[in-house]
Amino acid sequence: MPAAVPGDPIVSDALDEGPPTAPTGMAPPSVGRPNARFARLLPNLVLVVAAIFFIMPLLALARFALQNVPTVLLGWDTLFDKWSLEPLGRAFEDPVFWDSLRLSLKLALGTVLLTLLLLLPTAIWVHLRLPRARPVIEFVTVLPYMIPAIALVAGIKLVKPHARWFLDSDLSLIPFYVVLALPFTYRSIDAGLRAIDLRTLVDASRSLGSGWLATIMRVLIPNLRTAIISASFLTAAVVIGEYTIARLLLIDSLPPYQRILVGTDSQAGYGLNLMALLATTSLFVLVSVLTKKRDRKRKSFAYAAARAASSQEPAAA
Repeated sequence: MPAAVPGDPIVSDALDEGPPTAPTGMAPPSVGRPNARFARLLPNLVLVVAAIFFIMPLLALARFALQNVPTVLLGWDTLFDKWSLEPLGRAFEDPVFWDSLRLSLKLALGTVLLTLLLLLPTAIWVHLRLPRARPVIEFVTVLPYMIPAIALVAGIKLVKPHARWFLDSDLSLIPFYVVLALPFTYRSIDAGLRAIDLRTLVDASRSLGSGWLATIMRVLIPNLRTAIISASFLTAAVVIGEYTIARLLLIDSLPPYQRILVGTDSQAGYGLNLMALLATTSLFVLVSVLTKKRDRKRKSFAYAAARAASSQEPAAA
């Protein structure tokens, strides 16, 4: 038996109460736990600063658009004076507004459908058959960030004389909006595919005799519901707020109409801009609420399944 090194801690054998058997390491001293109140201070501070940064411009915009007080008299003492929705009423009474809103909603719906039709099978195929191509696909989908919309419009202008049959249509904006939304939609679908066991689900469905269309519709889409909802809402937000391409192609969607209304009736125009901002913000809030509910249902189902399995183990034993 080797001799213990001087200075090493020793323990005695608890079984036979004999001499020490082997050296053991000393437990590190307790470092303590940080105060939970101070640990949450920095995240809460960041949230407060972000809320102020977001809310204050909206409040200034709302006061200019919906408060019938001269701009030079706006202050804390007139914060609650003479608020009215009458400027928004003037915008809603314009028939051109409803035509532009209807067109923007059609563009949003068409862009969402075309995006899902193109990206969903592509992302599934890349994850299953071409995993090495994922960096290339991710790089391509980031290109709309690096190439500004004005450059895309310049290219459209070059080919417009040869494709007037397509570009003269209002719905010709849909393919270009699909390109602009790629950085958001592809990453949302890609994150959803990474969160599920894609290969196991596909192999199980195929082994039971389902074709690819049935596998996508009945197996994968229900498991990708959260990712599809997020991609759809992000695409709709891009379409509702896009101005450059629609303006330069002379298509009267909602953003160009907002710009014209600001020039003719500034209060009604800025009130409509405020409503559009609140609508897009509501889309993002709705995305977070729906995804949280979906995750909560999954966790509760997994917890109930685990409870049922643990209750059956003693009976089986």
